Amino acid sequence: MQDVVEKVYEQVVARNRGEAEFHQAVREVLESLDPVIAKHPHYAENALLERIVEPERQIMFRVPWVDDAGEVHVNRGFRIEFNSALGPYKGGLRFHPSVNAGIIKFLGFEQIFKNALTGQGIGGGKGGSDFDPHGKSDAEVMRFCQSFMTELSRHIGPNTDVPAGDIGVGGREIGYLFGQYKRLRNSYDAGVLTGKGLAWGGSLVRTEATGYGTVLFAQSMLATKGDSLEGKTVAVSGAGNVAIYAIEKAQQLGAKPITFSDSSGYVVDEAGVDLELLKQVKEVERGRVADYVSRRPGARLVTEGRPWDVPVDVALPCATQNELDADNAATLLRNGCAVVAEGANMPSTPEAIEAFQAAGILYAPGKASNAGGVATSALEMEQNAGRTRWDFATAEAKLTGIMADIHDSCVEAAETYGRPGDYVLGANAAGFTRVADVMIAHGIV
Repeated sequence: MQDVVEKVYEQVVARNRGEAEFHQAVREVLESLDPVIAKHPHYAENALLERIVEPERQIMFRVPWVDDAGEVHVNRGFRIEFNSALGPYKGGLRFHPSVNAGIIKFLGFEQIFKNALTGQGIGGGKGGSDFDPHGKSDAEVMRFCQSFMTELSRHIGPNTDVPAGDIGVGGREIGYLFGQYKRLRNSYDAGVLTGKGLAWGGSLVRTEATGYGTVLFAQSMLATKGDSLEGKTVAVSGAGNVAIYAIEKAQQLGAKPITFSDSSGYVVDEAGVDLELLKQVKEVERGRVADYVSRRPGARLVTEGRPWDVPVDVALPCATQNELDADNAATLLRNGCAVVAEGANMPSTPEAIEAFQAAGILYAPGKASNAGGVATSALEMEQNAGRTRWDFATAEAKLTGIMADIHDSCVEAAETYGRPGDYVLGANAAGFTRVADVMIAHGIV
């Protein structure tokens, strides 16, 4: 890294001790900005880099709640309002035991550039709690969400900060959160949360958007080589919304996904994933991947290793951060994988990314390839503002156009800065310059 960029990174590490994921996210962005800073040195002036790596606001709060047995529990809640240069803060809420300030900070930092790439006028933010909704009753989840929103409601609004769902926060949780917000504010501000139910301000395609967008981005990358997903075998990790709808869109485009996973292991279904059965198990029954195997002849559950051990043409990591390491990358490459598109946030380690780029395969970072979710959230905000709702085809067409624009922006930026085909540089440079130009226009704020 150039001296100025290295200095900023060292300051980040010193100021945010122990936050390894945040350090990783910042380094990945700053390293790729070397050619941008060299071509446009004014970006390094007025402490612009120092400002963009520092959140505008960090909120941490206590969340007390009572379980069904009457026992009191206390969790931590977080909201990182990272950058509002382009519009109101926008980013999901994650409920998972692994959540801490560093995790939320890395996610919020990534969100700045991801949101910028969509071109929809939304800033970057993220939030969540170390609460684990798994195994909790609906009543327990409701009481937690009500306590969480009692504090969060002070800090959000349709023109200020608009949270959505993430890991552990689906339609049930968004419903409880919105109900409490409405109660506290005595106002039906539908645009304050996205990922809502269709009957109360939600958007068609929002559930499918992140998974669909990831696959659409992979298809666009292949198109630059005169190829497509038709006939390709695909490994997918995760079994939540992103994974399920990545599988669905891949099947629609003629590919054959053969894996998915959860914390208990991964499933290999050589005949191709039975999507209807997977949706029944995960969306209706809230079951485990083993329940799929028990009802699907020929499918097997593997409790050691990762889906990346299976020979495939395309890999779609859709679970969580740092789930695909250097050894996994080496296995994928050895088995002939030619495309990796990230459906999760930062699922590939730096060493894995280096291996993919050295091998010259098509590799898309999550801030570009998984931007479909937040893009459709912004479309939901647009519908809420106009008190209207588009049909599925209209919403999907808008998503498809946005993902094509994101892909083309990455390609153009990579070429502009001398590294054609480098989607990491392309995504970071395109996102950064959009935010940086507006920050300069707004002055030192």
